[in-house]
Amino acid sequence: MPRLSEDTRARRREHILTSAWACFSRDGFHAASMDDVIAATGVSSSAVYRYFRSKEELIDATAEVGLGLVRDIFARSLEARPTPGPGRTLAMIVDELRGRTEHPDYDLSKLAMQTWAEALRRPPLRERTRALYAETQERLAELAVRWKGDGHLPANAEPEAAAAVIFALMHGLIVCHHLADDVSTDALVRGLIALGAGIAGERPTAA
Repeated sequence: MPRLSEDTRARRREHILTSAWACFSRDGFHAASMDDVIAATGVSSSAVYRYFRSKEELIDATAEVGLGLVRDIFARSLEARPTPGPGRTLAMIVDELRGRTEHPDYDLSKLAMQTWAEALRRPPLRERTRALYAETQERLAELAVRWKGDGHLPANAEPEAAAAVIFALMHGLIVCHHLADDVSTDALVRGLIALGAGIAGERPTAA
């Protein structure tokens, strides 16, 4: 039997993984079984186990892809010229979330919520999640430094604090989408402006 090319192997692995995402989106990490995943792939069990030896490996790969996508949102922003400002960045986050819920077979935002719960249960996954989120916040802080330099933030603004707000908002939007109501970019911007003015009014020394 001829050896498979790296490209073919990558495509087969991706097919198995996205088939698992369909099962996980429908039934959750723990209710979905390996038999469900194998059936969804349409290939033999031996072919599936050649790439993923267990459901835990599928979950870990799912988390790695999802968390990496979050980190890469802001890596792309740093590469863009001109650098998108805070308002455009918020709009981009909302658009990204919408895009991840519209696939006909799976919902990556739903898998994100499952990943958080799984990370609380399994320390190795929690540490990997923390590491990838730390990279995300570093990129956000770099973005906020540019905002400050471009005049979008006041001269005494702390880039890390601005990054923390965006990071928290991004994950809150996922929770709102699934458990409350979606929040529009316009509502986010108006709310942040109102809160900023209110907080500044409470602190006379604030910018």
